[in-house]
Amino acid sequence: MVSRIWAGTDCGKTHHHCLVMDDEGRVLLSRRVANDEPEILMVIGDVLALADGDTVTWSMDMTGGEPGLLIALLLNHAQELVYLPGIAVNRASDSYRGAGKTDARDAWVIADQARMRRDLQPVRLGDDASIELQPLTDRRADLVAERTRTTNRLRALLTSMFPALERVLDLRVRGCPVLLAGYQEPAAIRRLGAKRLATWLRNRKVRNAEALGAKAVEAAKSQHTAVAGEQAIASMVCTLVGELMSLNEKVVEDERRIEERFRAHELAEIIESMPGIGAVLGAEFLAAVDGSLDAFATPDRLAAFAGVTPAPRDSGKISGNLHRPQRYHRGLQRVFYASALFSIQRDPNSRAFYDRKRAEGKRHVQAVLALARRRVNVLWALLRDRRCYTVAAPAT
Repeated sequence: MVSRIWAGTDCGKTHHHCLVMDDEGRVLLSRRVANDEPEILMVIGDVLALADGDTVTWSMDMTGGEPGLLIALLLNHAQELVYLPGIAVNRASDSYRGAGKTDARDAWVIADQARMRRDLQPVRLGDDASIELQPLTDRRADLVAERTRTTNRLRALLTSMFPALERVLDLRVRGCPVLLAGYQEPAAIRRLGAKRLATWLRNRKVRNAEALGAKAVEAAKSQHTAVAGEQAIASMVCTLVGELMSLNEKVVEDERRIEERFRAHELAEIIESMPGIGAVLGAEFLAAVDGSLDAFATPDRLAAFAGVTPAPRDSGKISGNLHRPQRYHRGLQRVFYASALFSIQRDPNSRAFYDRKRAEGKRHVQAVLALARRRVNVLWALLRDRRCYTVAAPAT
């Protein structure tokens, strides 16, 4: 009778492969399971029957997305579940005999690694707010990335047809896309004139309509040559402008939903009290840590997870060789780096720390990363003590 068995699961989109072994590495069960509730419940029951009252440790190489239903069913049945990163599975596979790659082999590697290792992190479900924030922040990231691509394509087309206008327009300002939606060609802008163009923009509630109209007309007066395919390019510019304005509206709507859900979280007030962290960055932070710091016993662990701590690469007589880490949460690093940048402008403590690092000879990026690392300690302590950040004047 074994005291514990290990169930390794190689997760997939339509099917998972589950392999169970005992404490001596003997395979007790190996089965391909459809990603449906009845079949998953059946394999859970069969594994528990094999355990016969002993402890079962489930392990998998994913914690979200495809195995979402499997994770929910295991946690609902109070099963012990640990996470083995996919890169660890890949590296460990090279240490076993054989060069084949199958789902069954991967599941066997996952189960065997869980049997031997004691440093794997347990999988926990976050609170409802952080779970809801994950798809919202992911969607915002996709929308912003698509908006950036659309803006770059729009600028490239505009440069090929009307470079003078491209140089004076800031597409992040609402009035510029509105202008391009109505007028794209230099001849059309010249015919309209600055006064009528400003009136046209004001009727569409564009701020600083006179200044924008004057810049557009001045740019049009500097170009009297029509490039080949101007009408086709102008039509494509108009189409891209429509897409850009639609994406702007979607981003605003998504940010409104993110802010509404973020402020409902119990830690929102504490997180937002940190200078440089608003509703969007705060929501991304909660989504990255599953709504709490239970998985981070120390601020050092949180800093390592966020990638703001250098990793040593010492060998032989070489010591003190620090490099940028390779494995970390990219989104969480962006939260701490971006908030550190913003805090330099708004928080005297952050500004003093940044200036001190620059005076020590650190480059700008190094100084910001050092500030981000210090802010990890501060935020971790605030969340531990359940208190808000207070600004005190730095010592002179």
